[in-house]
Amino acid sequence: MIRSSDAETGFVQRFALSASTKLTHAVVVSLALGSVSLCLILALTVLSTRISMAMPFQG
Repeated sequence: MIRSSDAETGFVQRFALSASTKLTHAVVVSLALGSVSLCLILALTVLSTRISMAMPFQG
């Protein structure tokens, strides 16, 4: 059996990175927005916890 020179071993295949720059930028922007919103939620949670701990109990 003769193997061609283009044959790959196992399941490894050659592939070109064909992701468009628009798709790459969209992924980067969505990750950035997600991280900013997560930081904002965390900051609001910490702030509201501190405010609620500073308030005296009524009763």
